[in-house]
Amino acid sequence: MIIDVLTLFPNMFESIKTSIIGRAIENELIKINIINIRDFSEDKHKRVDDTPYGGGAGMVIKPDVVYNSYKSISERNNAKTIYLSPQGKLLNQDKIKELSMEKHLILLCGHYEGIDQRVLDEIIPEEISIGDYVLTGGEIPAMVLIDGVSRYVDGVIKEESIIEESFSNNLLEYPHYTRPEVFLGRKVPEVLLSRQSCRN
Repeated sequence: MIIDVLTLFPNMFESIKTSIIGRAIENELIKINIINIRDFSEDKHKRVDDTPYGGGAGMVIKPDVVYNSYKSISERNNAKTIYLSPQGKLLNQDKIKELSMEKHLILLCGHYEGIDQRVLDEIIPEEISIGDYVLTGGEIPAMVLIDGVSRYVDGVIKEESIIEESFSNNLLEYPHYTRPEVFLGRKVPEVLLSRQSCRN
């Protein structure tokens, strides 16, 4: 799977290239490209935003810089493009599974008061939200989506781990225990001890 991320803050994504996802990248199961929208500004000061028409607080990201950063992606016509925004459809496990079947995702991270609607109408078929609250930008929601989707890519984690995890059958996962058998006076449930779930 290829994931291209359009963002004003590329350094935020360094943390996602660790642990399981980091290994998936090393094993070439996933390729994550971080594209700095600011690189496509033609302003000498690399400005990417301007005041909104009609007034109001905050700044709006200009359409040309977003469009030019999007057009820099090769094979974009075969990709699914998603804008991470509070107005989007709420992300859930079914949606994560659906997106994991895609070969190529393009994720657009908003910031400030948002992005000029004209470029969204031109390039964005779908908006996704990770919850009914407002964040400073779309970077953290993009990382949430990447993390969730990556786990379903073949070879990233063991298949049995996916089958037994929370939400796999519209249920939450059961509590887990390991050694020591007694911790702060609390014992591992007897039913688990009788199954010898921990290897000797």
